[in-house]
Amino acid sequence: QVQLVESGGGAVQAGGSLRLSCDASGSIFLINVMAWYRQPPGKQREIIATLTNGGYTHYRDSVKGRFTISRNSAKNTTYLQMNTLAPEDTAVYYCNAKSVLTNTEYWGKGTQVTVSS
Repeated sequence: QVQLVESGGGAVQAGGSLRLSCDASGSIFLINVMAWYRQPPGKQREIIATLTNGGYTHYRDSVKGRFTISRNSAKNTTYLQMNTLAPEDTAVYYCNAKSVLTNTEYWGKGTQVTVSS
């Protein structure tokens, strides 16, 4: 099992920045991919950034150039640096971990990000 805990959410004005953190614990050796998802109010959850163990990253078009996913392996923490935030970035942000070996994915409980205009 893998446990994920997000932190760093909050309220910010448009143009501001936030850094989300995802602390992982448990059977971390199983994880192949870390990802961040978000769920805007009244909408479905969407993937916004992924990071593989090999260092490959991928971003949703709407966040490219503004958001950066990274990891501190020594701390078992994955980050999402969010710059130039806009009201449409308002959402609950979720950390996700995927294990190819066990075909399992794990979720954190989410952290709220609110961007005001």
